[in-house]
Amino acid sequence: MKRILSITFILVIMIAPVMAQGELAEQPRIFYRNEKSLAIMLNSNGFGMNGRYAKRINARRKTIYDLDLASIKHRKEVKITNFFNNKSFVFGKQNSFFTLRGGYGKQVEMFRKVDKGGISIRRFFSAGPSIGFLKPVYYEFLNMNGQYDGTRKFNTTANHQMIFGKASFFKGFDEISVVPGIYGRLGFMFEYSRNDLALHALEAGISCDLFMKEIPIMATEKNEFYFFGFFVSYRFGKIVDARGIVNENDLVY
Repeated sequence: MKRILSITFILVIMIAPVMAQGELAEQPRIFYRNEKSLAIMLNSNGFGMNGRYAKRINARRKTIYDLDLASIKHRKEVKITNFFNNKSFVFGKQNSFFTLRGGYGKQVEMFRKVDKGGISIRRFFSAGPSIGFLKPVYYEFLNMNGQYDGTRKFNTTANHQMIFGKASFFKGFDEISVVPGIYGRLGFMFEYSRNDLALHALEAGISCDLFMKEIPIMATEKNEFYFFGFFVSYRFGKIVDARGIVNENDLVY
């Protein structure tokens, strides 16, 4: 997964400036534009969703406010399949881990979209506090006779052949514990919407999450208190508080 995201990031950085070079066609531009958007994120260590409000500072700069909900996986999680029922599970997984992030940052437009078929290239960063949620993982076990033997948490003496599968995701919700932390994110946005009142974009970059203690995701591997990763995301939204439409040549930067 890391290799795929790294290659995707490099390709987007190399290709996007070329794609942005289209036939120039001056069109009226919205000068005052704040943005509300949602994003679906795929990370090298999980996946999640993001909500963002971007408030204009000037023609090229915005202040951004982010809110994320994302899963974080251990880098050595490997799914195996039960021979008897083809159910898959991660052997040795002790807890599922999710994080709720609230961030503040800046966005700068590096290359402006000057025609409807072009691409606007922006760089951005955000950082802020986060709250991690640890939820125990329960497994369905079989006894030596192959009969159902109830649900239990993983322990290091468990035989993977005796695990029938993972129990319901909702089992263990009453045992959730909280771990505070902080995060930071740095990336590039490639906005390609043909409608100046809409937002459609691809993003790619790197992120880091730091927590107050080691996060016990796996019982069979060393756990860490930090998580580095690559991310790609698809962002969609709309322009709000548009207060003036001017020609491209009239913009003051």
